[in-house]
Amino acid sequence: MPSRVVVTGGSGKLGRAVVADLVATGWEVVVVDRVVPAAPLAPTTRVDLTDYGQVVEAFTAIDDRYTGVDAVVHLAAIPGPGVATNATIFHNNTTSTYNVFAAARQAGIRNVVWASSETLLGLPFDTPPPYLPVDEDYPARPETSYALAKHLEETMAAEFCRWQPDLKATGLRFSNVMEPGDYAAFPSFDADPGLRSWNLWGYIDARDGAQAVRRALERDGVGLEVFIIANADTVMSKPTADLVAERLPDVPLRRPLEGNETLLSIDKARRLLGYEPQHSWRDQV
Repeated sequence: MPSRVVVTGGSGKLGRAVVADLVATGWEVVVVDRVVPAAPLAPTTRVDLTDYGQVVEAFTAIDDRYTGVDAVVHLAAIPGPGVATNATIFHNNTTSTYNVFAAARQAGIRNVVWASSETLLGLPFDTPPPYLPVDEDYPARPETSYALAKHLEETMAAEFCRWQPDLKATGLRFSNVMEPGDYAAFPSFDADPGLRSWNLWGYIDARDGAQAVRRALERDGVGLEVFIIANADTVMSKPTADLVAERLPDVPLRRPLEGNETLLSIDKARRLLGYEPQHSWRDQV
């Protein structure tokens, strides 16, 4: 019998790709969201994640749709700084994520994957990073209320794992999510490298983001792990070493840079998840 997974925010840009990937690989997917799309890829129930009671019910049973859930993928959130007021973003995102973690524990769910964020690396890098490529080893550096909420979500996850030693919680620090239709604009970035330097010229194809989610659900072990999830290349045509020499000449390099390789290190995700990006904007333009 297939494993049942609840995906929050399944109607969003990343959520649609995640739902499609999980359905295609044999998961029984249930979507909970504030928005029900006209042509959903999986059964969808309208749920307000800031209401704890609704989240508990969504993770246990909804009438004749299902009873019991094996895993949760939490993607729903106000998706970035500036989309709403600072306090609105902070309260919505922290409350929703607390409710997801707490309701999963209450429902006996021991496999939780959620969308953390590249912003914890110090975006928009007005203060340069400590070294390049950036990775998960240095402390989080939230610079916005959105990033602060993501930082507290990772802290919450660590405590939930301490309270529940058999819990597997995986935070995925996604880069800027892109779909194939977005790639037509990428060649224009070459005119001014500063336009995309705010996240070290990184991105994540939604389909590769979905691959990372699936691999996180399937990873062995328990406890908290956090991974940067980006594509293997940058959004630029210029070699990465040249971008660094031009824009961040004083930042130490931990190793030589080759070609257009990402400055958002995915080494840990490759090593522990078996993650390997399959889609590049260069194949689409």
